Amino acid sequence: MSSPLADRIRPKKIEDVVGQKHLLSENKPLRKIINNGKIPNMIFYGPSGTGKTTVARIIAESTSKSLYKLNGTSASTEDIRSVISDINTFSGCNGILLYLDEIQYLNKKQQQSLLEYIENGQITLIASTTENPYFAVFNALISRSTVFEFKPVNAEDIAEAVKRAYSILENENNYKITAEDGVIEHISFSCGGDVRKAINTAELSVYSGTANENGINVTLEDVKALAQRSNMNYDRDGSQHYNIISALQKSIRGSDENAALHYLARLLEAGDLISICRRLLVIASEDIGLAHPTAISIVKACVDSALQLGMPEARIPLAEAVILLCTSPKSNSAICAIDAALNDVRHGEYGDIPAYLKDGHYSGAASLGNAIGYKYPHNYVNHYVAQQYLPDKIKDKVYYQFGDNKQEQAALAYRNKIKSQ
Repeated sequence: MSSPLADRIRPKKIEDVVGQKHLLSENKPLRKIINNGKIPNMIFYGPSGTGKTTVARIIAESTSKSLYKLNGTSASTEDIRSVISDINTFSGCNGILLYLDEIQYLNKKQQQSLLEYIENGQITLIASTTENPYFAVFNALISRSTVFEFKPVNAEDIAEAVKRAYSILENENNYKITAEDGVIEHISFSCGGDVRKAINTAELSVYSGTANENGINVTLEDVKALAQRSNMNYDRDGSQHYNIISALQKSIRGSDENAALHYLARLLEAGDLISICRRLLVIASEDIGLAHPTAISIVKACVDSALQLGMPEARIPLAEAVILLCTSPKSNSAICAIDAALNDVRHGEYGDIPAYLKDGHYSGAASLGNAIGYKYPHNYVNHYVAQQYLPDKIKDKVYYQFGDNKQEQAALAYRNKIKSQ
């Protein structure tokens, strides 16, 4: 059975790898390491189809060490022991290079079993993962390795890989492939930076193309049917999820409605309605807060509407909420205030509650001195009376700082007025 085209055309030289110029161009760190020939322990991190496995294989096969390949999705503890058992044998006399794909699927004990041999240099590890290694990989392995981040490949670089795929298919099958204008560009842009997906789509486009006396004709219509939606890199439990959510919140905080709508669209396209709704409610309190205190009520109404409507209509109230939050005045005074208070509580900065604030609604409360001397604010002018509410130990603490927006400055002016009277 023939292997997939993406495997058959996998580059054998670093120069042929598309993308990752920040790592593989001349004078870039990873390229220098490869040229030097002294391979350290490395972890390659990034989305699928960005060249992690290809680069790891090229490096591994360029060394004099014995090469072992394991995949975290199927490797057992016994497989790892088998690699370790070859240390100091004839087959491992020049050292062992272990290429471990999808390392995040190994449990902590399996990862720990490699530590001793990585530490003393008997095993050189090249691992790859699609998940953030600082979350998915055992910290002791991280500290003994260099992490390189692989990024989605841009469409221009992917186009070269697609052209190469068509050329190889022509040579393998001895027929000419004619691609309509726009075919290569559409495949390149619709694969979400994943070279493997682009090559697979190119291969399918040939198999579903129209045969004629001149060979195979690939139409733009056929390719659009094969790649109906952008193959955007997204994993609801992985790094891409958190990166897009983070970008959405930071764009709203920065009052950039166009960027925020872009990230909203990416989340909508991924079908992640729950994450959007939750995050918008957080933003309404964290970043808009008391500068526009009714914003959270409007956002809640938009969120409720979106959840009731479902897609595709949900996009409308969610866009409304995003634009409202972007164009609203901003204040983080509420989150700063509560975090400051929590920090004191967590570090023991508190004291006994003043006796006159304690509960007095039970027999015997008075004998304990509880609720005696409490001043009821509603009995005073402007419903305010000066009175200590914090414990003695922290009686002068100030957690809330009025923001410089119109709403909070009006509240500050009112506060100063009633205190002065």
